Amino acid sequence: MTKQMVLVVDDEPMVREVVCTYLARDGFETLEVGDGKAALAAVQDIDPVLIVLDVMLPELDGYSVLSKLREHTDVPVILLTARSTETDRLLGLELGADDYIVKPFSPREVAARVRAVLRRAVPNDLPPQHVESGDLIIDGSSREVRLAGTLVAMPPLEFDLLICLASQPRIVFSRAELLEKVWGSSSDWQDPSTVTVHIRRLRQKIEVDPDNPERITTVWGRGYRFEA
Repeated sequence: MTKQMVLVVDDEPMVREVVCTYLARDGFETLEVGDGKAALAAVQDIDPVLIVLDVMLPELDGYSVLSKLREHTDVPVILLTARSTETDRLLGLELGADDYIVKPFSPREVAARVRAVLRRAVPNDLPPQHVESGDLIIDGSSREVRLAGTLVAMPPLEFDLLICLASQPRIVFSRAELLEKVWGSSSDWQDPSTVTVHIRRLRQKIEVDPDNPERITTVWGRGYRFEA
């Protein structure tokens, strides 16, 4: 079986060495680079299954690298950041990060997060569904979403979140429940604000007025539900 390649991007050689060692123990191949420009070049050469990306990088910082990546690829990205404020975390998620880890961290945690993100990046065990709600059509078999006949671009994680909600209309899901069902994670590992960011992205794609959503509504103090 061909090993999966993970790109590790950090300007500290010791961090790269430790992370790569633990990923190798889990059966991954790794390539390590030390700056943002080298990271973008490496993506073109090796087509990694996932990128572990430090935010504070020379040449081009991690946020800029992530933004450029999202112009042409949905490759999963885990950010490494020494910035623990909510604003910094949300910025990474808004730019398209799949997860983030705050430094200092355990290398075992990085390896566990890589496994979890890769499980989410492939179609999971949610049953295929076909949901129609007005001019919104969600096809679980083809994993396509159409709005008024137009195909809506939707990364795998957003699709899984949407169909999880839409296949059980009017059922309220808390952020912790959605983390477990869609991310295969928990609030012990991952900030529930991750769910909030992805809900916002979905609303921007399927709502007439994202600020006043009619399809994915908020039940204050409880969570979110899909209105059939």
